[in-house]
Amino acid sequence: MNPPQAATPTPDTSAARGAMHWLAAEAKGWFNTEGERWVFVAKTMLASFSALWLAFRLGLDAPYTALATTVILALPSSGMVLEKAFYRFLGTLVGCAASLLLVALFPQSPPLLFIGVAVWIALCTGGAAMHRNQQSYSFVLAGYTACMIAVPAIDSPDRVFTLAVTRVTEVGLGIICAAVVHDVVFPRRHSRAVMRTVQARYASFVSFCTQVLEQRLTPAETELSHLKFAADIAALESGRAAAFFEADHPRSHTRQLHAFNAAFMTVLTTFYTLHRLIHRLRGAAPRHAQPVLELVEPMHAHLALALRDELTPQHMASMRTVLAADIAAARSRLAEAEATETSTPVTRAQQIDFDTAVELLERYARDMEAFTGLYHGLAQEKRQQVSDPGSYTPKTPPAIVAASGFRAGVTLLLTASAWYWLAWPFVGNAILMATIFCALASSSPRPTALVQQVLIGFLLATPLAFVSEFFLVARANDFPTLIVAALPIFVLGSYLMTSPRWAGVGIGICMFCATLLVPTNLMRYDVESFMSSELSLTMGVAVAYLMFKVVLPEHTMGQKDHVAAALWREAQGACTASMYRLKRRFDNRVRDLLSQLNAASGPAPGEAARAVVRQGLTLLELGHAVIELRQLIAGSQPGPVPAALKLVVRELAAYLRAPSGASGGTALQSILDAGASVRAALPSATPERRLRLQTALTDLHSIYTSLLDQIATGETDHAA
Repeated sequence: MNPPQAATPTPDTSAARGAMHWLAAEAKGWFNTEGERWVFVAKTMLASFSALWLAFRLGLDAPYTALATTVILALPSSGMVLEKAFYRFLGTLVGCAASLLLVALFPQSPPLLFIGVAVWIALCTGGAAMHRNQQSYSFVLAGYTACMIAVPAIDSPDRVFTLAVTRVTEVGLGIICAAVVHDVVFPRRHSRAVMRTVQARYASFVSFCTQVLEQRLTPAETELSHLKFAADIAALESGRAAAFFEADHPRSHTRQLHAFNAAFMTVLTTFYTLHRLIHRLRGAAPRHAQPVLELVEPMHAHLALALRDELTPQHMASMRTVLAADIAAARSRLAEAEATETSTPVTRAQQIDFDTAVELLERYARDMEAFTGLYHGLAQEKRQQVSDPGSYTPKTPPAIVAASGFRAGVTLLLTASAWYWLAWPFVGNAILMATIFCALASSSPRPTALVQQVLIGFLLATPLAFVSEFFLVARANDFPTLIVAALPIFVLGSYLMTSPRWAGVGIGICMFCATLLVPTNLMRYDVESFMSSELSLTMGVAVAYLMFKVVLPEHTMGQKDHVAAALWREAQGACTASMYRLKRRFDNRVRDLLSQLNAASGPAPGEAARAVVRQGLTLLELGHAVIELRQLIAGSQPGPVPAALKLVVRELAAYLRAPSGASGGTALQSILDAGASVRAALPSATPERRLRLQTALTDLHSIYTSLLDQIATGETDHAA
């Protein structure tokens, strides 16, 4: 008996199955793109109207504050929401305490009270500009919360405590609703985004190294890549800080991420120094450079080939073995060339270039092995015992910090003066809006663009809010119908917030409507009052925009002249600052300054910005070499070599403090003299000391060539 044949699917069944597969693929694609945006909108609306309902049930004085808090805290991931919520609550508490103190000091003197509030806001805004992370948000909140409580209490100081308690309660309610909804309803964990960032960083850096070793990138492309990597370092630290607040984020990963960022900065600097050396050799005279390049370039080719494979620990050990064999072969060829009478003798400069290239290649292989080891530990979720190098810390130029505080303080005083002279009660709204956005935008690399987008959102919301208020909300007779009436305009604002291009407009729409559209416990529908409120709120944002345009417009985050001057000061600090974690601090601050420049320059930096990048990378190379020299000096016994190296550091510090042709020439001569002292000590040195002396020669060579580059470009206009 023959077995039954399998049923052949009919064309209708095959077509239906194909349609289902297509539909499932389309649905998955939509959910991962557009669907994520609508999930964000739904969570924002759920948190907002939950906070509003609870505020009504609790009988709070200003229910819209709870709703506005949930809108402000609406961010893509639960970690970001929790982090911002924590710092918002902390800033609110500090701001309330400051308002109580200020009103207690000046209860019957409005001018002195306004001056006190202006000074407090200036200090808080300066602190926000200095930190430039979610910690800065605490400073912003501490500043404008004091303003929001002290200004309404001018005519009735006895109400200030009630206002402060009410403010904390309303903000706390909004924080709880936002945190619960975003952490429970379809949560989007930031720790996963951090791991995607780590993987992308690793892949892009390995690809970058391969392209540079194979000479497939121009110098301009290399500079822009370093600028992008500086921004990536800051972004990873920001993401790590947000992921820290999530319950499922392993605390051990915090130290590993710190170590990963530190290892990345170390290997990036080593690779840049190596790349610059080879770039200089390729631009030098062929008679000098060709013998060295013939020895070094095969090692580059082998490294580039090795980087194309998966960089497992075994593969990295093999790569270092091959590199050691290449170096031994190159030294053998060099010795044979010196022994052969027919060949051209190797000059001292060529020997120094070769030894420096070899030292940097070995250092790069070691640093790359450490970097890949940390990456694989993170990618495979292995707990690694690493020393904590300290967290990445921002470094804002002092002039920008001072200008941010000054601008915010002046804004408050000007708007308060307008309030006095105009005698228009609604100017209080303008004072609050101008103060809030001067403080919020102080940490932005393009504050005028940010405030302009918010202003556009306010202008768009003006007619929409009027129609919603008097034609929809006025007809709502219970909470569900209120939601239906107010939902469309809030959905529009929340949806725009999901687009990086229109996020500021969306924030403007939501904040405007949260202030005006949501009814209070005792609602009055007054067209004149509504229009006056609309006008005053918009005027406040317009004043903030004008202040950024008029008051110290060049003193904004990432402005190239301030970044260049700050880079120069960091190079001075490499020569004179305390040695405790100096290399780490120097790396942090230089990379952070380049990150600020990248954010302010946009996707296509101009030639002026690229010149600052070149100067920054040159100073980075110089600073690293100086710090290593100082470490060698600290671990050496007194003698002629440490004395010569100390003289190099002193002369270099003098040049960086007052750059000129004479001081530059003196510094260059001290480097040559120190090199002669080190070479004189080499023959009689022990193997361990010989290794340290070779490192000193490498560092001296790096300082010499970096200093020549700096003097040749003449980019000393920003020296502090």
